Amino acid sequence: MIETGLPTTTLGRSGLEVTRMGFGLAALGRPAYITLGRDADLGARRDRETMQQRCHHMLDAAYSAGIRYVDTARSYGRAEEFLASWLRARRIAPGGLTVGSKWGYRYTGAWNMHAEVHESKDLSEAMFRDQLPWTKALLGPHLDLYQVHSATLESGVLDDPAVLHALAELGESGVAVGLTVSGPRQAEIVGHALEVDVDGVNPFSTVQATWNVLESSVGPALEEAHRRGWGVIVKEALANGRLTGHGEHRATGAVDEVASRRGAAVDEVAIAAALGQPWADVVLSGAVTPSQLESNLAAFELPLTDKDRDELVSGTEDPSTYWSRRSALPWQ
Repeated sequence: MIETGLPTTTLGRSGLEVTRMGFGLAALGRPAYITLGRDADLGARRDRETMQQRCHHMLDAAYSAGIRYVDTARSYGRAEEFLASWLRARRIAPGGLTVGSKWGYRYTGAWNMHAEVHESKDLSEAMFRDQLPWTKALLGPHLDLYQVHSATLESGVLDDPAVLHALAELGESGVAVGLTVSGPRQAEIVGHALEVDVDGVNPFSTVQATWNVLESSVGPALEEAHRRGWGVIVKEALANGRLTGHGEHRATGAVDEVASRRGAAVDEVAIAAALGQPWADVVLSGAVTPSQLESNLAAFELPLTDKDRDELVSGTEDPSTYWSRRSALPWQ
């Protein structure tokens, strides 16, 4: 049993116990990422040692606040390595928190802030067989959940017998199997994944998707996944910084009006909206400073009213517009 002051739940049929807020390492394991305001938040010094210290500092803050789900991936630079060294340094035993990682992208940025390509995608069985041992070598018995990183219909990963059987084998070994989704066709991908069959069994028990007050189109698919017993993890609840007040790409309108009326920060409102979805088990924070994390956590104390929710719906963007804007965000 995880002991924490935050609300906890079971992550669907995976059986994993998690806190309703998780902590994501996408922005802490590499020098460049697409979160707005990164230059102001991190400054110019982003060598490996500095980023590891920052990652450890933020993991300390998240753990002290009661967060007991951590999200990482092979492609997040050295995020798995930083997490592993933190687990050792803090002597946290397996089961002391729940850890999810992902395979399918390779970090290619070579710690270069201005690399032309920061990551490359490959959802083949060969990539799975290559990346899983690296993740296990770093995280060992701490690895609780391993996810297909951004499954798409075009990749064919959800129809690849070799990959699906490999995932089923992993599930049988005691590591839960899930998938993450992105893009304007998220709902279709989730629907397709729900029908996967490997010798009469669907290997997936969780799904991680982008849902926020600007892009909520995947909501009905996540509700169906939850109804069928899958755990649901929400990523990008702050729309890569567009819902934090940072920069020229920031969102304006409904969410600002609700925040102003409620006397809350924009990120509090956005995360409260995600936490308020009845199918959402975990909502990830991608904070890189303690003050950001504190503000994210304040969402637990901000119950939204029907008026708030109705107003937020009025600010929803068309999915194609949202994802076009996301793809235009610069690596900072």
